[in-house]
Amino acid sequence: MIDADRLARNRYFLMMGANCVGVAGAVLALLILGRATTTEQTMLGIALMLAAFWVMAAIPRMLARRWRTPPEA
Repeated sequence: MIDADRLARNRYFLMMGANCVGVAGAVLALLILGRATTTEQTMLGIALMLAAFWVMAAIPRMLARRWRTPPEA
């Protein structure tokens, strides 16, 4: 395997790992929201859900932008 292919594969796995972390956070937030008995627990679940959505939406895009091949001039 060429080094460029290996690098691309590792970067892809890192972006998908970030998505998996976001999904795990969202599932945890749903568990917290489902068992919430106080307002504080509900707010914690909502905050965790919003953070998980941000991780799933923003982190892979930021990584892809950082690793983009520069245009040839």
